[in-house]
Amino acid sequence: MASTRTTVTLDSELAEQARRLNVNVSAAARRGVDAAVRAALAEADRAAYEKVPEHPDPFWDGAEAWSEQ
Repeated sequence: MASTRTTVTLDSELAEQARRLNVNVSAAARRGVDAAVRAALAEADRAAYEKVPEHPDPFWDGAEAWSEQ
């Protein structure tokens, strides 16, 4: 997967703790951004569904009759 460089600003105390604890800030940032994007996509999907919710369609009640069983 291709990568893109970006700049992240951290609170200086948090950055120092990360250094002291040998936290890989790049990996942690990737995980955090991944989680945030997944949450935003889920929220956008939910908002779209709530804007135009599905409704039962009686047309599909008889769809099983189309099979050859």
